[in-house]
Amino acid sequence: MESSKVRQTFLEFFKSKGHEIVASAPMVVKNDPTLMFNNSGMAPFKDLFLGNAPIKYPRVADTQKCLRVSGKHNDLEEVGVDTYHHTMFEMLGNWSFGDYFKKDAITWAWELLTEVYKIDKSRLYVTVFEGSAEDALGFDQEAYDLWKQFIPEDRVLKGNKKDNFWEMGEMGPCGPCSEIHCDIRTDEERAKIDGKTLVNASHPQVIEIWNNVFMEFNRKADGSLEKLPAQHVDTGMGFERLCVVLQGKQSNYDTDVFKPVLDKIEELSGLNYRPKEETKHQKQLIINIAMRVIADHIRAISFSIADGQLPSNTGAGYVIRRILRRAIRYGYQSLNLKEPFMYRLVPVLANQMGQAFPELVSQKLLIEKVIKEEETSFFRTLENGLKRIDQVCITVSNDKKKEVDGATVFELYDTYGFPLDLTSLISRGYGLSIDEEGFTKELEKQKNRSRAATAIDTGDWVIVEGRKPEEGGRIFLGYKQLECEASIIQYRKVKAKGKEQFQLVLDKTPFYAESGGQVGDTGILESANEKITITDTKKENGIIIHFAERLPENFSQTFIAKVNAGKRNLTENNHSSTHLLHAALRKVLGTHVEQKGSLVNEEHLRFDFSHFAKVTDEEITEIETIVNHKIRENISADIKEMSIDAARKLGAMALFGEKYGDVVRVVTFDKNYSIELCGGTHVPATGQIGLFKLVSESAVAAGIRRIEAITSDKAEEFFNHQTALINEVKALLKNPKDVVKSLQGVLEHNAELQKQIELMLRDKAKILKSELLHKKQTINGINFIAEKIELDSAEAIKDLSYEIRSQVDNLFMVLGAEVKGKPTLSIIISDNLVKEKNLNAGTIIREIAKEINGGGGGQPFYATAGGTHSQGISKAMEKAKSYIS
Repeated sequence: MESSKVRQTFLEFFKSKGHEIVASAPMVVKNDPTLMFNNSGMAPFKDLFLGNAPIKYPRVADTQKCLRVSGKHNDLEEVGVDTYHHTMFEMLGNWSFGDYFKKDAITWAWELLTEVYKIDKSRLYVTVFEGSAEDALGFDQEAYDLWKQFIPEDRVLKGNKKDNFWEMGEMGPCGPCSEIHCDIRTDEERAKIDGKTLVNASHPQVIEIWNNVFMEFNRKADGSLEKLPAQHVDTGMGFERLCVVLQGKQSNYDTDVFKPVLDKIEELSGLNYRPKEETKHQKQLIINIAMRVIADHIRAISFSIADGQLPSNTGAGYVIRRILRRAIRYGYQSLNLKEPFMYRLVPVLANQMGQAFPELVSQKLLIEKVIKEEETSFFRTLENGLKRIDQVCITVSNDKKKEVDGATVFELYDTYGFPLDLTSLISRGYGLSIDEEGFTKELEKQKNRSRAATAIDTGDWVIVEGRKPEEGGRIFLGYKQLECEASIIQYRKVKAKGKEQFQLVLDKTPFYAESGGQVGDTGILESANEKITITDTKKENGIIIHFAERLPENFSQTFIAKVNAGKRNLTENNHSSTHLLHAALRKVLGTHVEQKGSLVNEEHLRFDFSHFAKVTDEEITEIETIVNHKIRENISADIKEMSIDAARKLGAMALFGEKYGDVVRVVTFDKNYSIELCGGTHVPATGQIGLFKLVSESAVAAGIRRIEAITSDKAEEFFNHQTALINEVKALLKNPKDVVKSLQGVLEHNAELQKQIELMLRDKAKILKSELLHKKQTINGINFIAEKIELDSAEAIKDLSYEIRSQVDNLFMVLGAEVKGKPTLSIIISDNLVKEKNLNAGTIIREIAKEINGGGGGQPFYATAGGTHSQGISKAMEKAKSYIS
């Protein structure tokens, strides 16, 4: 059965059982501080399990894009090494929100697997929860008795808490689960070893294919369990593993899910993927692992970019960059792919999965360009890393050592992306080993630093007496009013980076929670007796949370919740301006422009968009003109709620990577100009914005540009500052009639003077060269020159050094000087001495620079250093002499 049919059959089966079929949520998570990526099928439904959102459909089925590369569920290091772990994977799931429970879930699972998919019943095993004394939970007798109706009792196995009690993370919804495993070994192997002994034993051919989780608890911060408001079913079936079973394969990578991409990798590398030979030949195993890594990782990277997450140095973007670089390293090291190749896999993937996930097709060009630029950049990093490791190995050898220290090995790993085995391989070429233990210690230090930087100690919610948690956190009044009466429903303490804060949930609120690029509101909660400052507002699992630095003394009183109106108004100016800007960009640059990210606060706006060229000055002027024209038109904001289908018919712009409900908010500024889906707050009419000024345009990534702009008061401040600057320049130029012409004259005169200075420096360098050549000494067959010179130009010193090197054989020269009042040193060495005498200017300069309280580096034949202690120049030159004496 083809993989597309496997997916379709699952969804059709559960549709026949009364389930609503829903689209996959974006893989990249927004507005949830506890998750960067959806790591399971249930993650998008977390707020339903917790009772934080209304249940529209009590039965749902879907196929969810998932990513597991960080946190509790982290499969990254297993990917490629084995044949069944993945970073990105599809999770087929059926869900019951307070509707059916164990009986229907188990019955339907068996029906689908054995009667629809026709899987051999004798190959199936199931597990049930054996109980946990730690959590005071008993054996799941109900699930056990249900399974006995379908499968022999000796194939219903008891599982421990690790395998049969599912938890999404340290906190949150959880419950006992029942796994279904399939034994895909040959009949001969099955006859030798009973399959039940291999269940949950990491056997590559006895695999879990489906997990039925019976969600009935919530894990609290203190580790205790509390009952959820209702019992739910959460099932997850690994799509890739199911395809292995139904297609009669022995590995996920042998199925048609991965084969087209693997075929392309074979074509690009000129090597073959031969899984049957990897147990016999180490070289083939290395090739196979690399191909599996690449075939897996291109999926994770492509889907992330399609969902709006670009590679970067922080957060989710860093995770994506790390995955991409891992794939590139494997291609570079194991498949001899020395130029960008990952981007060439994107069309194959889009063709393979585009029907089920159309975002891969619509975003294909962007995905290719982003990946190609990342690859090009990382290949440069790898080249620099190779030069660095060569320098390291030469230095270690010169110092008569036998081992590259762990800190240096870690630097190569962390800065240049070199895996441990590649550094070890290159080091062995120099007859050196590496300090693996030291590397491991440095790696652990980094992990500890990272954990400390991101650690958040979150307490349990404390419910105010007489109030119910379901009453709070969802009523937002801030579209129409900036203050209202409010009661505190619940609160908790949060500690991050050593700072203690409190989070409050109100029964209703005018505070906007950070979302869609718009920052959260600030303000106060005020009662007759006290005032609590609200420093931020965010949303977690659909609940609006207010941040405060202290708690009120009396929780039972009624407060007046007041938004900082000045900040909100300025923020709205900038938010509405992004809509006007977006429309102007599409008008000037073309309809290919799509928003890829934004930030709007009271200070400025930032807008990222798809475009494959720098925006010209002429285009920027035209864009600014259009936006300011729309501001002066004073267009009224037309904001309505409607169905998503009605919004699409209107032509409303939607953002990739955003999950929209059935009812959406549509913001229109002139139906012929700007119509967008948006949950943010906006000006009542564009005239309130006053003025728009674009202050910068730059590249964020391949195919992604960024515009930063200011409006209103900040725009006025900008123009006032520019006017003051011009007046100051005019005063310095003696108030000429033509400022530009006068300034051009000053610059031309300055350039002429600069030329004269350069000529004088050249003449001075000629005299110095002659003097230095006369001071040449011969030491052990080496022509040695060491002198402090008066030449106030680093470039002139370098030119002088190269000239002397071209005239003197076997040269070792060290020069000291004071450039711009700071001591400098330079060393230049003839190539033959570098090779024959193992002299390295970079290594020597680092040592002698200590005499001037400085540091430096460079190439083996030429290096420079700077410092702060001029009196140490003479001693540094004497120290350099010791290297050849």
